[in-house]
Amino acid sequence: MVRRLLVPSSALLWGLQLAFLSPALALILVNLYGATTAEVGWVLAIYNASGFVASLLLPAYADKKHDYLGPMLLCGALTLLLAVVLALVTSLSMATIALIVIGGPAGVGSSMLYAHLRHAGARPADIVNTRAIVSVAWVAGPPLATFIIGWFGNRAILVAIAAVAVLNITTTAAMITHRNAAARAAAARDPSPTPAAATPDESPVNRAGMVLILAAFVLLQATNATGMTIMTVYVTETLHLDVMWAGIALGVAAALEIPALLLIGRLSERYSHLGLIATSCLAGIAYYLGLAFVTGPILLIGLQLLNAWFFAGIAGIGLPLFQQMIPRPGLSTGLYMNTRRLGSIVAGPIIAIGSLTALGQRGIFLTSAALTLIGLLIIAIASRANKAVENDRAKFKKPIPQTEV
Repeated sequence: MVRRLLVPSSALLWGLQLAFLSPALALILVNLYGATTAEVGWVLAIYNASGFVASLLLPAYADKKHDYLGPMLLCGALTLLLAVVLALVTSLSMATIALIVIGGPAGVGSSMLYAHLRHAGARPADIVNTRAIVSVAWVAGPPLATFIIGWFGNRAILVAIAAVAVLNITTTAAMITHRNAAARAAAARDPSPTPAAATPDESPVNRAGMVLILAAFVLLQATNATGMTIMTVYVTETLHLDVMWAGIALGVAAALEIPALLLIGRLSERYSHLGLIATSCLAGIAYYLGLAFVTGPILLIGLQLLNAWFFAGIAGIGLPLFQQMIPRPGLSTGLYMNTRRLGSIVAGPIIAIGSLTALGQRGIFLTSAALTLIGLLIIAIASRANKAVENDRAKFKKPIPQTEV
C-alpha cells in the first residue's frame, strides 16, 4: 500500500514545491533583497534560462545512466539547499547566483518523476493522472503560500519550501529503496539480465514531424501563458470588474483542469494523441474568441470550461506525446518542459503586439486565437506526415510471399 502511494505523494510534493516558489519568488526578491521591478524581470529571465539548460543536461545524464530517481533525489537536495541559501544571503547578487547555480537544476525534479514513470513502463493514462495530481497542488499552493507570507513574513515561505523539500527527499529515497528491493528480488528469481523498461528504439514520428510538433507546442504554451499573465489586468482595465473576478476565473480554471486531465487521460487509451490535442486546440480557439468579446463575469467564468480542456490537451497529452516521439525518457520530458519556458518568453511579444491593435487588450486574445489556429494547422500537418511514415514502414515490414519450388 505504501509503495503505491509513493508516486502520487511525490507528484503532490513536487507540485506543492513549485506552487510555493513560483508565485512567491518575485515577492521574495523585492521584499528580502530590495529588487526593483526591472531587476525582478532580469533575475527571473536568467533563472529561467538556467532552468532551460538544466532541463537538457540533467535528463541527458539520467538517460545515459538509465536512472531517474537518483537525479530526482539530487533535485530535492538542491531545493533544500536553495531555501537555506536564500534565507541566509542578504544581497540581490548572491540570491541571483543561488537561483542560477542551485535553483535552475533543482526545478528539473518533476521532469525526472515523469521520466521515471516512462522508463518504468507506465501507461500514458498513468502519466496524465500523475500530472493531474500536480494540478491539485497548484490549486492549493499559491493561496497557501500567500497565507504563510501574510501571517509569518516573507522568510517563512522559504521555511515551508525547505520542509516540502525534506518530504520530497524522503519520498524519493523510499522510491529508490523499493526499486532496488524489486531489482534484487527479480535477480534472485531470474539471474539473467533483463531490460528495466520496454521503450522503443525507433521513434514513430520522423525528424520533420518532431520539429513541427515542437513548434506547435511552443505556440500553444505561449498562448496559454499569455491568458494567465494578462487576466488580472484585462479584468480590471478592460472589463472594469473587481480584481476578485480574475482570481475566481483562474481558480475555477485550475479546479476544472483536474477532471479534464483525468478524462483526457482515459480517452488517450482509445484515441490518438494528436487527435485529442486537436480537440483541445479547437477549445482554445473558442476560449480566446470568447474572451475577446466577453463583457461580464458570468461568461468569463463559463469560458473556463474551454480553457480547462485546452490546458488538458497541452499538459496532459503533450507530455506522453513527447515521450512517445522520443524514446529517451529524460530528453523527451526535458524538451516538453522547455516548450513551456519558451512559450512564456513568446508570451511577452504576444501581449505587446496584440495590445497595439484597435481593439486594445481584446486584441491580445484575438492574436492568441490566431496563433492557436496556426498551432492546430501545424499539428494537422504533423499528423499527416506521421501517417505517411507509418504507411511506409508498414509497406517495408510487409512479408514477401514465398513462391513454390
